[in-house]
Amino acid sequence: MSKLVSVDVVIFGGGIAGLWALARLRQAGYAAILLETKTLGGLQTIAAQGIIHGGAKYALTGSASDATQAIGDMPQRWRACLAGEGELDLSRVRVLSQHQYLWSTESIGSRMTGFFASKLMRSRMAAVEGVDRPKLLQSTAFKGNVYRLEEPVLDVPSLVAELVRQQGDACFQIEPDAVQLDAAQPGCVKIATSAGSVSIQAQQLVLAAGAGNESLLKQLDRETPQMQRRPLHMLMARGPLPLLYAHCLGASANPRLTITSYPLAEGEIVWHLGGQVAESGVASDEKEHIAAGQAELAALLPWLDLTDIHWATRRIDRAEIATPGGKRPDSWLVHSERDVITAWPTKLAFAPCLAADVLHCLEQDGVRPSGDGTVSIDLPCAPLAQPPWNEVKRWS
Repeated sequence: MSKLVSVDVVIFGGGIAGLWALARLRQAGYAAILLETKTLGGLQTIAAQGIIHGGAKYALTGSASDATQAIGDMPQRWRACLAGEGELDLSRVRVLSQHQYLWSTESIGSRMTGFFASKLMRSRMAAVEGVDRPKLLQSTAFKGNVYRLEEPVLDVPSLVAELVRQQGDACFQIEPDAVQLDAAQPGCVKIATSAGSVSIQAQQLVLAAGAGNESLLKQLDRETPQMQRRPLHMLMARGPLPLLYAHCLGASANPRLTITSYPLAEGEIVWHLGGQVAESGVASDEKEHIAAGQAELAALLPWLDLTDIHWATRRIDRAEIATPGGKRPDSWLVHSERDVITAWPTKLAFAPCLAADVLHCLEQDGVRPSGDGTVSIDLPCAPLAQPPWNEVKRWS
């Protein structure tokens, strides 16, 4: 038996883009629901390092790029939310660190990169010395420079959990092949269930499903916007590690290494390792990649004892708007065409901008809120994603 439900907006995808957009739409009075095929927090969001970038790492070549300009106001915007004074109340979200750091090695290239970054971003970063540095970089063996960035680092599982606490009643799980879309009538969404089917009539669709946007656009016979995948091979180190939230500067615009830390309940620390090491390790298998990560830490932090550290890796496909040459997009993407809004946030930090653009598109298309945002639908609630370190079957 088929049941018909009318809503204003259907959002596909339960990552940060979909969850933030859902919160803003319901806040504005739209009757909106979110559909997710796997777990809330998705694949990319839950694996993010939680850094709310303010553009400093994109200024490492000494010139302000489009990415630098686009992301510059994000820390302030997020801090307002974390204080319960912004567009969303995220005062329950755990902040792992109020700051992150850049450090440079003794190499000329790194020192010059750090100099240009500090000159360009002087209002957002400051050189720090002695006890003001992270404990690991207070070693007498360390000979480089350290800069503090006014950019917080969030506990991403906590962020996802809080958004779901607020909006979970409108987040539903569907089977991957259960959705049937109509290219001629995009607002007609049919979902197969074990008890029959659910038909949803929406004024607008929002595709915020990351890599899943590709198949949804195909169902709708849309050739644009086109998507690209940029793979990463992240490293995780687990054990008696110190807390560190920092980028190591290289000679290029991309940090040589990015480290964020997550304290576990049993007293251990997980280091999430990104940056150039995650990009260059895409072609490596797990064993090779772990060896490369160990060698990089030994080269950059030779005084760090890695004796009792366990290792794991995780592959991630970053899904985003296609760019010439497959380069990283400078900002988020929101594309509206014939009752369908397609969106990719590019970075966790851009979620508020993406949601604001979605709201603007709805207003421009004449889609008005129909009520208080409450929707009743006979579908199961979508579960929360697990942090990547909990998903690891085996640590080396």
